[in-house]
Amino acid sequence: MKARSDPMKSIAWVTDSTCTIDPEFARDHHIYIVPLRLVFGDECYKETIDITNDEVYQKLALHAKAGSSQPPIGEFVELYESLKDKYDEIIAIHCSSKLSGTYENSMQAAEMAEATVVGIDSNVGAFPLREMILKGVELQQQGHSALEIKEEIQNMIDHMEFFLIPANLQQLHRSGRVSGTQLVISNLLKIHLIIRFDKGKIIVQDKIRTFKKAKQKLMDYMKVDVEKMKGICIMHANNIVEAKEIEKEIAVTSPHLKIEIMTFIPVVGILAGEGTIGLSWINKYTK
Repeated sequence: MKARSDPMKSIAWVTDSTCTIDPEFARDHHIYIVPLRLVFGDECYKETIDITNDEVYQKLALHAKAGSSQPPIGEFVELYESLKDKYDEIIAIHCSSKLSGTYENSMQAAEMAEATVVGIDSNVGAFPLREMILKGVELQQQGHSALEIKEEIQNMIDHMEFFLIPANLQQLHRSGRVSGTQLVISNLLKIHLIIRFDKGKIIVQDKIRTFKKAKQKLMDYMKVDVEKMKGICIMHANNIVEAKEIEKEIAVTSPHLKIEIMTFIPVVGILAGEGTIGLSWINKYTK
């Protein structure tokens, strides 16, 4: 997509706390981040605002009941009311609508606020969502419109890969994202599941006996695409030791690859468990 000569329009970005965007970058680039809620028993916290990663895992150890919820619609309405007359265009991009009601709430709120919004369901969260927003900001600075930016981001969505080895299936089962049968089999046979984002849904990609073999399977998936990717992100839920081990393995087999280690957003730690490991990348594409 070539840079345009048209005057650059002012664009506000609306997203949620699964985006992992640096707060300072967000302030400098008109990115408004609405936090998801984390729930421990009767306590409710705004993700990344009211609670730190360390505190999340401390509370997970103390509370049998933990979960998450989308931001209230009123919070979006108030935000859109404040943005609609300040910017030429608004882009809203959120975590997968198959896993959270955040995108739906955001779009409904835009209608209630009578704000014209270009909505994008990222089908994901965390690293890929961040990369989509960063690319979008870059295109905005080149003079592209919100609709043109959406088209390019859709290409990224279509070429994104995201795999997880969850440490704990209990919360995924309670949230309806993993079936009871899969949970029972995993617990009885000590099987590790590899799950994958597929068109916004979580699917079970593999069932593997040992963590070592599951990790190797992740590496195998990476190797299939390694010539098509610019970089890769290793994500972890309070498991930096394992993340660094994977980083070493990738550096040996693919020394040309840019490798990033990212701490998972708290909501992933709650749903997939402390110790969860993930790999994600976006393949190069041509139109």
